[in-house]
Amino acid sequence: MLDGLFELRGRETTVAREVRGGITTFMAMAYIILLNPIILGGAHDVTGAKLTIAQLTTSTALAAAVSTLLMAFVGNAPFGLAAGLGLNAVVAYQAAPFMTWAQAMGLVVIEGAVIILLAVTGMRTLIMNSIPLALKHAISIGIGMFITLIGLVDAGFVTPGKGTPVQLGSGGHLVGWPVVVFCFGLLLMIVLFVRRTPGAILISIIVATVLAVLVNRLVRIDPRTWGVVVPRVPERLVAAPDFGLIGKFDLFGGFATAGAVTATVVLFTLVLSGFFDAMGTIIGVSDEAGMVDPQGRVPRLGRILTVDGIAGVIGGATSSSANTVFVESAAGVGEGARTGLASVATGLLLALTLLFTPLAVVVPAAAAAPALVLVGALMMTQSRNVPWEDLEVAIPAFLTIALMPFTYSITNGVGAGVISYTLIKAALGKFNEIPWLLWGVSAVFLAYFGITLIENLV
Repeated sequence: MLDGLFELRGRETTVAREVRGGITTFMAMAYIILLNPIILGGAHDVTGAKLTIAQLTTSTALAAAVSTLLMAFVGNAPFGLAAGLGLNAVVAYQAAPFMTWAQAMGLVVIEGAVIILLAVTGMRTLIMNSIPLALKHAISIGIGMFITLIGLVDAGFVTPGKGTPVQLGSGGHLVGWPVVVFCFGLLLMIVLFVRRTPGAILISIIVATVLAVLVNRLVRIDPRTWGVVVPRVPERLVAAPDFGLIGKFDLFGGFATAGAVTATVVLFTLVLSGFFDAMGTIIGVSDEAGMVDPQGRVPRLGRILTVDGIAGVIGGATSSSANTVFVESAAGVGEGARTGLASVATGLLLALTLLFTPLAVVVPAAAAAPALVLVGALMMTQSRNVPWEDLEVAIPAFLTIALMPFTYSITNGVGAGVISYTLIKAALGKFNEIPWLLWGVSAVFLAYFGITLIENLV
């Protein structure tokens, strides 16, 4: 039955590998259940109102669970979905100050509807397939670098520098127990992985989490050094969910309250970021999972993109912000996930957090971050597929790779690669090598990069 639903044999995987991969993805992304409420709950809307942490936690877990299970059964892809980082910041700090929370979430629902429309009409698939193959590989590499930097920063291994943009540890030195836990977890993960130990990534996360809990209990340490999640044995296992935010959205009120220009700019930012962040993640993680054909096309792409749009609507309808494909899904793929069965495991665990929220936030960043670093290393192997001797492709590929980690944005990297590729080919008069859609995508990205100037002019 499972093989019929998820094509396990066709993708050369097993139930055990899928479950391990799904659990690993959950553990790598579980932090969002706590972090999203902190980001949204720390802001206030135009009336001064704030959303409660308890309600946001329920909404975040519910939307993530439903979206991920939809991806499992409709898209048959090993992707976890939850409130997108960056997208929630747009809602909290760019939308809410000019409108009510309900109106801001209404814009999120519209964003999801726009992405669904682009998906069902086939436009989104056409845009993704218009990206040159070398740039698709570059997106994979860039995401690998991006999630590596996320892991290093979350673990405190890399911090903002004094005199330099970044530095090693604190003050140029590795200090603190969280860094010890991270280094131990990473070294253990590397050893187990190269020895081809089944469940290497998952085992390492669990062992590092146990170590972190023991350290936090036995050593006098400032809880804030752990980051968002403090590794401690929870005082209780069960917490009742609060569904008070479900359905609290106003579709078009934001245009009246904030003005048409402001609301449109917010909507444009949400659509573009949601569109290309998900696109880059889907391409990169699918490439790593070996799910793409020789032309770089992803199977069931239309369904996957439609689910991603539906997840945006779900996020707005639950007031948890736009849900999208999580780049941490790469951790599950690194553990062997290849099908939607992994997403079933991830989605069920996310659903369980509605009741067992205290357990969901035991794994600190220091324990989960090694998975992002190791998977980043694995995704770097895609660099062999980029024709570096061809500068017409190598330069856009490099810009794609470099700008993702350096600007902390998948969208920025994709935009830089597309614009530079189009410009180089046009400058050489090779117009026949520029897919017609790439002209339009380049124009959209130029508007995206210059959105502040455009807004001021308007």
